[in-house]
Amino acid sequence: MEHINFDKTSLRNTFLEKRNAISPKEKLKWDDLLLIQFQRLSFSDVHTLLSFWPMPHNNEPNTILFTNYLRHTIPDLEITYPVSDFDNYTMQAVSINEGTIYQQNKYHIIEPQNGENIEATSIDLIFVPLLIFDNHGFRVGYGKGFYDRFLSTCREDILKVGFSYFPPVENIKDVHKFDLPLDYCITTDSVYEF
Repeated sequence: MEHINFDKTSLRNTFLEKRNAISPKEKLKWDDLLLIQFQRLSFSDVHTLLSFWPMPHNNEPNTILFTNYLRHTIPDLEITYPVSDFDNYTMQAVSINEGTIYQQNKYHIIEPQNGENIEATSIDLIFVPLLIFDNHGFRVGYGKGFYDRFLSTCREDILKVGFSYFPPVENIKDVHKFDLPLDYCITTDSVYEF
Protein backbone atom coordinates (compact mmCIF):
# COMPACT_ATOMS: atom_id res chain seq x y z
CA MET A 1 0.00 0.00 0.00
CA GLU A 2 1.19 3.50 -0.76
CA HIS A 3 2.55 5.58 2.10
CA ILE A 4 -0.05 7.96 3.51
CA ASN A 5 0.44 10.22 6.50
CA PHE A 6 -2.56 9.75 8.75
CA ASP A 7 -2.96 13.34 9.89
CA LYS A 8 -6.13 15.12 8.76
CA THR A 9 -4.45 17.54 6.35
CA SER A 10 -2.57 14.79 4.50
CA LEU A 11 -5.62 12.53 4.42
CA ARG A 12 -7.83 15.41 3.22
CA ASN A 13 -5.48 16.17 0.32
CA THR A 14 -4.90 12.52 -0.61
CA PHE A 15 -8.54 11.45 -0.61
CA LEU A 16 -9.90 14.59 -2.25
CA GLU A 17 -7.48 13.86 -5.10
CA LYS A 18 -8.47 10.17 -5.17
CA ARG A 19 -12.17 11.00 -5.16
CA ASN A 20 -11.83 13.59 -7.91
CA ALA A 21 -10.11 10.91 -10.04
CA ILE A 22 -13.26 8.73 -10.02
CA SER A 23 -14.83 8.70 -13.48
CA PRO A 24 -18.52 9.64 -13.91
CA LYS A 25 -19.30 6.04 -14.96
CA GLU A 26 -17.55 4.58 -11.89
CA LYS A 27 -19.28 7.12 -9.65
CA LEU A 28 -22.76 6.11 -10.87
CA LYS A 29 -21.96 2.45 -10.20
CA TRP A 30 -20.42 3.17 -6.79
CA ASP A 31 -23.38 5.36 -5.73
CA ASP A 32 -25.71 2.43 -6.53
CA LEU A 33 -23.49 0.10 -4.48
CA LEU A 34 -23.57 2.58 -1.57
CA LEU A 35 -27.38 2.62 -1.76
CA ILE A 36 -27.52 -1.20 -1.69
CA GLN A 37 -25.37 -1.24 1.47
CA PHE A 38 -27.38 1.61 3.03
CA GLN A 39 -30.59 -0.38 2.52
CA ARG A 40 -29.24 -3.06 4.89
CA LEU A 41 -29.80 -0.71 7.85
CA SER A 42 -33.09 -0.22 9.67
CA PHE A 43 -34.35 3.29 10.34
CA SER A 44 -37.69 2.49 11.96
CA ASP A 45 -37.14 5.03 14.76
CA VAL A 46 -36.18 7.89 12.44
CA HIS A 47 -38.64 10.77 12.06
CA THR A 48 -36.32 13.66 11.16
CA LEU A 49 -33.30 13.52 8.82
CA LEU A 50 -30.60 16.11 8.21
CA SER A 51 -29.21 15.37 4.75
CA PHE A 52 -27.02 17.50 2.48
CA TRP A 53 -26.73 18.19 -1.24
CA PRO A 54 -23.65 16.55 -2.73
CA MET A 55 -21.10 18.98 -4.14
CA PRO A 56 -20.33 17.91 -7.73
CA HIS A 57 -17.01 19.79 -7.76
CA ASN A 58 -15.88 17.54 -4.86
CA ASN A 59 -17.28 14.34 -6.46
CA GLU A 60 -19.24 13.57 -3.29
CA PRO A 61 -21.44 10.47 -2.97
CA ASN A 62 -24.96 11.09 -4.25
CA THR A 63 -26.82 11.67 -0.97
CA ILE A 64 -29.99 12.46 -2.96
CA LEU A 65 -30.31 8.71 -3.62
CA PHE A 66 -30.13 7.89 0.08
CA THR A 67 -32.48 10.72 1.06
CA ASN A 68 -35.05 9.65 -1.54
CA TYR A 69 -34.83 6.03 -0.38
CA LEU A 70 -35.69 7.13 3.18
CA ARG A 71 -38.44 9.45 1.90
CA HIS A 72 -40.11 6.44 0.25
CA THR A 73 -39.65 4.02 3.15
CA ILE A 74 -40.48 6.22 6.16
CA PRO A 75 -43.99 7.70 6.12
CA ASP A 76 -44.07 11.35 7.25
CA LEU A 77 -40.27 11.66 7.33
CA GLU A 78 -39.25 15.26 7.95
CA ILE A 79 -36.25 16.10 5.78
CA THR A 80 -33.96 18.99 6.61
CA TYR A 81 -30.91 20.46 4.90
CA PRO A 82 -28.17 22.61 6.40
CA VAL A 83 -27.84 26.34 5.87
CA SER A 84 -24.33 27.50 6.76
CA ASP A 85 -23.16 30.72 8.36
CA PHE A 86 -19.57 31.25 7.20
CA ASP A 87 -19.01 34.16 9.57
CA ASN A 88 -19.08 31.92 12.65
CA TYR A 89 -18.84 28.43 11.05
CA THR A 90 -22.20 27.28 12.31
CA MET A 91 -25.16 25.77 10.51
CA GLN A 92 -28.91 25.50 10.96
CA ALA A 93 -31.19 22.63 9.91
CA VAL A 94 -34.00 23.88 7.66
CA SER A 95 -37.08 21.77 6.85
CA ILE A 96 -37.85 21.22 3.16
CA ASN A 97 -40.89 20.20 1.12
CA GLU A 98 -41.96 19.99 -2.53
CA GLY A 99 -42.18 23.80 -2.74
CA THR A 100 -38.73 24.50 -1.33
CA ILE A 101 -36.55 26.80 -3.42
CA TYR A 102 -32.80 26.13 -3.36
CA GLN A 103 -29.88 28.37 -4.11
CA GLN A 104 -26.14 27.90 -4.36
CA ASN A 105 -24.11 29.85 -1.83
CA LYS A 106 -20.76 31.47 -2.64
CA TYR A 107 -18.99 28.16 -1.86
CA HIS A 108 -21.15 26.28 -4.41
CA ILE A 109 -23.15 24.51 -1.69
CA ILE A 110 -26.85 24.11 -2.49
CA GLU A 111 -29.06 25.24 0.41
CA PRO A 112 -32.79 25.73 0.94
CA GLN A 113 -33.74 29.38 0.54
CA ASN A 114 -36.92 29.08 2.56
CA GLY A 115 -38.25 26.76 5.25
CA GLU A 116 -38.62 26.41 8.97
CA ASN A 117 -35.58 26.17 11.23
CA ILE A 118 -35.61 22.84 13.08
CA GLU A 119 -34.11 22.34 16.54
CA ALA A 120 -30.95 20.24 16.46
CA THR A 121 -32.33 18.12 19.30
CA SER A 122 -35.26 16.97 17.17
CA ILE A 123 -33.03 15.35 14.51
CA ASP A 124 -32.81 11.54 14.64
CA LEU A 125 -30.44 10.85 11.73
CA ILE A 126 -27.72 12.96 10.15
CA PHE A 127 -25.73 12.32 6.98
CA VAL A 128 -22.22 13.58 7.74
CA PRO A 129 -19.94 14.55 4.84
CA LEU A 130 -16.45 13.10 4.82
CA LEU A 131 -13.43 12.44 2.65
CA ILE A 132 -12.18 9.39 4.58
CA PHE A 133 -12.81 7.68 7.91
CA ASP A 134 -10.82 5.40 10.21
CA ASN A 135 -11.38 2.07 11.97
CA HIS A 136 -12.78 3.91 15.02
CA GLY A 137 -15.44 5.87 13.13
CA PHE A 138 -13.61 9.19 13.15
CA ARG A 139 -13.71 11.11 9.87
CA VAL A 140 -11.83 13.71 7.92
CA GLY A 141 -14.14 16.40 6.56
CA TYR A 142 -13.30 19.64 4.83
CA GLY A 143 -11.70 21.18 7.90
CA LYS A 144 -14.12 23.95 8.87
CA GLY A 145 -15.80 22.15 11.79
CA PHE A 146 -19.42 22.92 10.82
CA TYR A 147 -20.66 19.42 11.55
CA ASP A 148 -18.66 18.96 14.76
CA ARG A 149 -20.12 22.20 16.13
CA PHE A 150 -23.63 21.24 15.02
CA LEU A 151 -23.38 17.72 16.46
CA SER A 152 -22.39 19.16 19.83
CA THR A 153 -25.92 20.67 19.97
CA CYS A 154 -27.72 17.44 19.02
CA ARG A 155 -29.01 14.61 21.20
CA GLU A 156 -26.44 12.01 22.22
CA ASP A 157 -28.45 9.26 20.51
CA ILE A 158 -28.55 10.93 17.08
CA LEU A 159 -27.54 8.44 14.37
CA LYS A 160 -24.47 9.70 12.50
CA VAL A 161 -24.00 8.10 9.07
CA GLY A 162 -21.24 8.73 6.55
CA PHE A 163 -20.69 7.48 2.99
CA SER A 164 -17.28 6.68 1.51
CA TYR A 165 -16.03 5.32 -1.79
CA PHE A 166 -12.94 4.07 0.08
CA PRO A 167 -12.40 1.62 2.94
CA PRO A 168 -11.22 3.06 6.27
CA VAL A 169 -7.67 4.00 7.07
CA GLU A 170 -6.28 2.47 10.23
CA ASN A 171 -6.17 5.49 12.49
CA ILE A 172 -6.46 9.28 12.08
CA LYS A 173 -3.56 10.65 14.15
CA ASP A 174 -4.88 14.07 15.10
CA VAL A 175 -8.39 13.36 16.38
CA HIS A 176 -9.49 16.14 18.77
CA LYS A 177 -11.47 15.71 21.97
CA PHE A 178 -14.47 17.42 20.33
CA ASP A 179 -14.53 15.04 17.33
CA LEU A 180 -17.48 12.65 17.46
CA PRO A 181 -17.26 9.25 15.77
CA LEU A 182 -19.83 8.11 13.24
CA ASP A 183 -22.28 5.36 14.18
CA TYR A 184 -22.12 3.87 10.67
CA CYS A 185 -20.06 4.42 7.57
CA ILE A 186 -21.33 2.96 4.32
CA THR A 187 -18.83 1.88 1.66
CA THR A 188 -19.45 0.21 -1.69
CA ASP A 189 -19.12 -3.27 -0.18
CA SER A 190 -19.64 -2.94 3.59
CA VAL A 191 -21.47 -1.28 6.45
CA TYR A 192 -19.05 -0.29 9.21
CA GLU A 193 -20.59 0.05 12.66
CA PHE A 194 -18.85 1.88 15.50
